Amino acid sequence: MEPITISIENNVATITNNDPPYNRMTLEYMDALEEALPELGADDNVRALIFTAAGEENFSVGMNLKQLGEGVEKKGSFDAVLDQRLRVLSMIENLGKPSIATLFGYCLGGGLELPLACHFRIAAAQGAKIGLPEMDLGTVPAWGGSARLPRVIGRDAAIDMILRGRVIDADEALRIGLVNETCPVRDLKKRAQELGDELAKQPRLAVKGMLDTLVGFETKTLQQSIEAERAAVHLTQGTPDAREGMLPFSKNANRNLTRARDNAHYKACDIPACLYRVCRFWSGWLFADCLWARRGSRSWTGGRIRRV
Repeated sequence: MEPITISIENNVATITNNDPPYNRMTLEYMDALEEALPELGADDNVRALIFTAAGEENFSVGMNLKQLGEGVEKKGSFDAVLDQRLRVLSMIENLGKPSIATLFGYCLGGGLELPLACHFRIAAAQGAKIGLPEMDLGTVPAWGGSARLPRVIGRDAAIDMILRGRVIDADEALRIGLVNETCPVRDLKKRAQELGDELAKQPRLAVKGMLDTLVGFETKTLQQSIEAERAAVHLTQGTPDAREGMLPFSKNANRNLTRARDNAHYKACDIPACLYRVCRFWSGWLFADCLWARRGSRSWTGGRIRRV
């Protein structure tokens, strides 16, 4: 069985971990992600990504610790194993396309760290067990969990979860802002697809520009964030999406320009503005323009016609 399957529906790519029931994040899983993500990032037809897992039992219990020795041998060092996982999560976060994680059953260790790199997280309302329990193993999160978790839920809540090795349910995750929403597990993947469909319909370059601006804003100064926003404005200028979106406002602008020309038109002659408006309103352009055409032989003074 392949470590992952990728399906694309309505411009949304769904990446499924194929290691049920525990859906461990194996060496093969990480290798497959590292190979697939650049291709998905370069494909303009892919507008959003969903990270999920086979079955309805568990999203992931995290790294397959039994493979650690094998990974060190293949990659050359323990740090090289961790570096690959950090690269993959950084790719997800900085791909310029919105990503959604489905949290159900056990979501522990790497099974939470990968969702933390996603932009949206949806949890099963019942049965989700979410946490970074590395303290129970005498170690600490190693895939960026201790860096991303406080950025999502705040420092104090992150300290509470990590130092106590707390595993929380969906209700608490929603309350502290760790997940965006919850739904029944049977509807979880369907709801993720619906959200993906919604995001995929948004203007592609506008989404990329905003993700480039917002992701990692914690390390940027206010001025750097403003400059990133300006870059996003320039990125979207003149695109088909921007032209289509601005079309109704362009029509209004043209109407305003016509109205301004009309104002200049009747102000240039000596017909009182109010009378000109009344003529246009009640009799249409024809009568008003007849008055305008005859201005060379007559002028309006105090409401009476005077020969000139």
